[in-house]
Amino acid sequence: MDIQSGTAGETGVFTANPAINTTNAFLLDNISQGAAGTRHLKKSCFSCRPPIALTTVPTSKKLLIVDIAAFGSNMVSHLPEFQSAQTFFPAVTSVFQAGFRTGVEVGGHGLVANGLFFRDLNKVLFWEQSSALVQGPRIWDAFRARGKTVGMMFWQQSMGEKVDLVVTPAPIHKHSGGMIQACYTQPASLEARLNETIGRSFNLMNYWGPLANYKSSDWIVDATCAVMGMPDVAPDLLLTYIPHLDYDLQRYGPNSEQAKKALDVLLGHLTRIKAACRDFGYDWIFVGDYAIEQVKRGAIFPNRALREAGLFSVRDIRSMDYTDFFTSGAFAVVDHQVAHVYCRDADSTRRAAMVLKTLPGVTEVLDKEAQAARGLAHARSGDLLIVAEDGAWFAYPWFEKDHAPDYASHVDIHNKPGYDPCELFFGWPPLSVSFDTSKIRGSHGNNGAGYEIAWSSSLAFAEKPQNALDLVRATERWMEAQP
Repeated sequence: MDIQSGTAGETGVFTANPAINTTNAFLLDNISQGAAGTRHLKKSCFSCRPPIALTTVPTSKKLLIVDIAAFGSNMVSHLPEFQSAQTFFPAVTSVFQAGFRTGVEVGGHGLVANGLFFRDLNKVLFWEQSSALVQGPRIWDAFRARGKTVGMMFWQQSMGEKVDLVVTPAPIHKHSGGMIQACYTQPASLEARLNETIGRSFNLMNYWGPLANYKSSDWIVDATCAVMGMPDVAPDLLLTYIPHLDYDLQRYGPNSEQAKKALDVLLGHLTRIKAACRDFGYDWIFVGDYAIEQVKRGAIFPNRALREAGLFSVRDIRSMDYTDFFTSGAFAVVDHQVAHVYCRDADSTRRAAMVLKTLPGVTEVLDKEAQAARGLAHARSGDLLIVAEDGAWFAYPWFEKDHAPDYASHVDIHNKPGYDPCELFFGWPPLSVSFDTSKIRGSHGNNGAGYEIAWSSSLAFAEKPQNALDLVRATERWMEAQP
């Protein structure tokens, strides 16, 4: 179905770089490129816009939503079948996925970043998977109440979600070391069924860490197509995820040859998904969650600055500097180009703001009032929210390498109190991860002009969606129209 006219046009394949893949030569229907928004659109007017209507609503099909990591319009500006839109802020995975399933911004759903600071525990936890962390009703509640079914595959915070199908990685970490690779599925029998259908189990090493690559997407796409083809479990609305573009864009930057190859693999995946949708009776929306920009300035270390100012406290354990959040006046929970800064009291907040406003590479320091004005304030938000300037990103360390905590040299996404993209690289000694922040060539978190996401759909819209929430509203309209 052509987005502009609503005429048939569901065949076709995508191509990124003809020099890499000359077989993907046929492009879909021409779609005009969206106009750029405003730089640093931290509080979008998402909720101010009227709902996006569909020109025609197929009632005999199901709908697939594919969230594509790092799928910015900067990657596909040469491909006319993709349009651009603004995304949620902060532009990180969990914020986007929470916003899509609730139809509200951060202040409404409370997933303020990929990592949260729990004040009652004095503890930072990244990538927690309980669906209860996403507050508020879901856009599909009424849809399911009418007897329709919903599935989530590889979306964050999906465990315990009120849906009919779940597939998400959930390894078991052994007491003696190592782990048992496994996925959590509902129904429970689905994992074995998918492994048998696909011919292999999901390899977590391909999903994150120095070995992360397109093979993670291969398995997820295989599983998604398999689920759509299982009449007894195929949901009416299915949300899935393609991760691999993110890895090489962070490693090498969005302008690299590695990024072009990763994009070509992605477009091959989308071509395959389109064919499966046609075979199994699904319409589709492909949408990026954030755009990665080229790193130019490099890493900023807010926790080192706070430590130098006497605000960040550490425990010296065998010459390793561990955090002491119980006595710290302020510390930053960094997540790519944004960081929530948590402070002990008003004086600590004032002092931290002064330190961070003068830290090179910090473009904004938002207190609670400024956050509220942009729809970002929530009980989980930091007392301050800092934003990196273009081409810069925030690194979590408060330490130097010779005083690093034990977990710093490992892929340890649950113990590190901040996001660490250096886990994408091996370091020294062998099997450790890198400490070299200069290796990072791409980052994300900002939105506005230059940070638009890309999207495409088989649905026909009466007017072009301008932002992620418009696509959410279109999904709601689709659900409402189903008999």
